[in-house]
Amino acid sequence: MAQTKRITLYTAVDSPFPHRVRLALEEAKVEYSVIMIDLLAKPEWYEKKVNPKGGRVPSLIYGGQELHPDEAPSADAARLIESNVILEFLADTFPGLLPTDPLLRAHARLAILRVDAALLMPFISFIFLNAPAETVHVEFERFQEMLPPTGYLAGEWSIADASFVPILIRWVGAIESGLGTFTPEARKESQEAWHSPRFARLRKYYEDNMARPSMAKTLDVDGSNKQMAKRIERFRRTGMINSDLRFPVPKSQ
Repeated sequence: MAQTKRITLYTAVDSPFPHRVRLALEEAKVEYSVIMIDLLAKPEWYEKKVNPKGGRVPSLIYGGQELHPDEAPSADAARLIESNVILEFLADTFPGLLPTDPLLRAHARLAILRVDAALLMPFISFIFLNAPAETVHVEFERFQEMLPPTGYLAGEWSIADASFVPILIRWVGAIESGLGTFTPEARKESQEAWHSPRFARLRKYYEDNMARPSMAKTLDVDGSNKQMAKRIERFRRTGMINSDLRFPVPKSQ
C-alpha cells in the first residue's frame, strides 16, 4: 500500500483510546512510529508542544519529520486528536477499514457512536465507582445484539471493532485480575455472567479479536495492568481518574 507521509502516534500503554488507533494502523498495514506517554506522569512538553488542547492521547501527526520525545511537530504536519476522529481519518486514507456497502458502513458508524455515548460511562463507573455490575452487562449485551452470527461488528473487521474492543478487553481484564474498586461480589457476578451462555457470542467475538496479529502487536497486558494498579491507587487517594474525570471517592474506599 502506498504511503507518502510519515505517521507518528502519541500513545499510552493503559488507555483504550490510543489502542483504538494502533489497532487500525496495524490492520491497515501502514508504517508508523510510536511515542509513549505516561499518563500518570505526563511530561510537560507533550501538552505544550504536541497537544495543547488538554494534553490527552492519542495524538496522530501526519506528515513532517521524524519525531522524538520533547520535539514539536513541524508546521506543515497535520495534528489529529480524538480517537474516533482519527479512526475515520484512517478509514478515509487507507482502504479496507470500513465496509464498501453503505448499510454496513452505517452499522459500523452506529456502533462507534454507541461506544462512547452508551458504554464508556457504565464501564468507568463499574471499574472506579463501584457501580452495579449489571449496569455494564446490559450495555455489553446490546453490543452483542449488534453482532452478526459470525465475524465482526460490520461483518469484516473495521474501525467499529477498533473503537469497541479495547473497552471490552479492559473490562474482561479487570474482572479476571481484580483491578478495580468493585466489590468481590460484583467481580464474581461479572465473571459468572461473562462465562455464561448469556455472552457466548460476545466471547467468541472477543476470542476472534484477541487472535488477530494486530492485537498481539498492540496489547501489553503486563504494562497495562501495572499502570492500572497505579491509577486505581491514585483514585483511592484523590478521586481522580484522569485529567478530565474526578469523582468523590466511594465510601467503601
